[in-house]
Amino acid sequence: MAHPLILQLQFTRSELVRGLAGVSDQDARQRLGPMNCISWMVGHLAWQEQRYWLYRAQDRLLYPELNELLAYGKPASTPPLEEMWTIWRAVTAAADPWLASLTTADMQAPLRAGFSSVGTFLRRTTYHYWYHLGEAMAVRQMLGHKDLEDFVGNIDELAPYVAE
Repeated sequence: MAHPLILQLQFTRSELVRGLAGVSDQDARQRLGPMNCISWMVGHLAWQEQRYWLYRAQDRLLYPELNELLAYGKPASTPPLEEMWTIWRAVTAAADPWLASLTTADMQAPLRAGFSSVGTFLRRTTYHYWYHLGEAMAVRQMLGHKDLEDFVGNIDELAPYVAE
């Protein structure tokens, strides 16, 4: 069984997918005021996972262009939604074997020399997803989308509390 923090990250990823189901490319690329567009959010989360789990943890870089297009602090962009989902799926799939191998002892070790612990980075990543999922749902409401998911999904079955 995966470490409890990994289960929470996997559940959170699934909530992003659930919360953004059915969004069109046109809607996903709209910027409303200073808010990020939905396609940028998907790509930005891929950038973070690549940065932490592939580059910092394993010295791998699948999509170097993410650093220029979607890194924190870069100019706003409106990338194609399907391209961002494709990249997100590839990055998360590449990260999963390393994440699945983590133990409680690994969680307490630095992600890389000079950095916080792996566990802290896992929490940062999970909370970052929830931040952007809330932002995405606000964008969807502003775009007039109806019948949106309004609460966390099936956490009782998919990611219940599990002690370390």
